[in-house]
Amino acid sequence: MDTQQKTIAENCKDGAETNTMTFPEIVGTLMGAGFESYIVDFRRQTATYYLPNDESIELKAHEADVPVAASFDDAALGAAIREAQNLVPGYTYKGFCAKAKAAGCAGYMVSFSGKRAVYFGRTGETHVEYFPGSR
Repeated sequence: MDTQQKTIAENCKDGAETNTMTFPEIVGTLMGAGFESYIVDFRRQTATYYLPNDESIELKAHEADVPVAASFDDAALGAAIREAQNLVPGYTYKGFCAKAKAAGCAGYMVSFSGKRAVYFGRTGETHVEYFPGSR
């Protein structure tokens, strides 16, 4: 992974956390830089960005005071995702993360080639969101 790709990954993570980049902008930027996927781990507070050759960069993500709930609430997670997709007034990525964790989401993986985000709970429950227009 070259220095430019590392900088792009850092800028995309920061752009999400400061609400200066939308999810579609982040996906487009990372894909344009050759990334294949990324994983956000709410329990470790990390974001890891992967290239197709399995090289990766792990970055520290923002800290949130909300713990990951023990049970997975698919409906609450879905509502948080819809707010993010619609950029409802007052939406922030940090607020989304807090709602996702309160809904029992331990993290999520975004696959560019799979055109989906897979959210997962502590005991393996999953919620799959396909990119708009990909199905």
